[in-house]
Amino acid sequence: MWAISCSSSRCVNTFFVTVNGGGGGGGGGVVVVVVVVVVVVVVVVVVVVVVVVIVVVVVVVVVVVVAVVVEVVMVVVVVVVVVVVVVVVVVVVLVVVVLVVVVLVVLVEVLVVVVVVVVVVVVVVVVVVVVVVVVVVVVEVVLVIVVVVVVVVVVVVVVVVEVVVVAVAVAEAVAALQDKYLRMIKWEKVT
Repeated sequence: MWAISCSSSRCVNTFFVTVNGGGGGGGGGVVVVVVVVVVVVVVVVVVVVVVVVIVVVVVVVVVVVVAVVVEVVMVVVVVVVVVVVVVVVVVVVLVVVVLVVVVLVVLVEVLVVVVVVVVVVVVVVVVVVVVVVVVVVVVEVVLVIVVVVVVVVVVVVVVVVEVVVVAVAVAEAVAALQDKYLRMIKWEKVT
């Protein structure tokens, strides 16, 4: 005999087999209960776990891709800044050299000034490049730490939620089985 019982969140299929005792019709039946329990709950829990794992993987991939894109953009910006500074330095040096050629009277002084300016500009460019590279590396390390912390928190939350869901489902299933068994015992005593 099949029986289907439903609570607010799921239905439980139960299969009862009644075996009559040996001789005569008067000896009440022994009820053997074979329970097929929580099929729907198990399927739902598995689907939820799969969906949550897929969402976590997608979030991790998106965060890593964003971090890589930010790093690439920062490196490109650094390269562009260095190229622009070098071009400006070359143009300034060329202009100064042209002026030196035109103004032959102060050639020695202008050459000394040009050398000093070039050395200062090169030192400034090197310092700027080093600072920018250090900032890029620090930002990358911070991004990686943030990604790792977010992933760990998400995984811990998912595991806790899944454990709670499974524990509640099992507790409800056991309570439903106990209730059904007690009803069957009372019904058997009445008949």
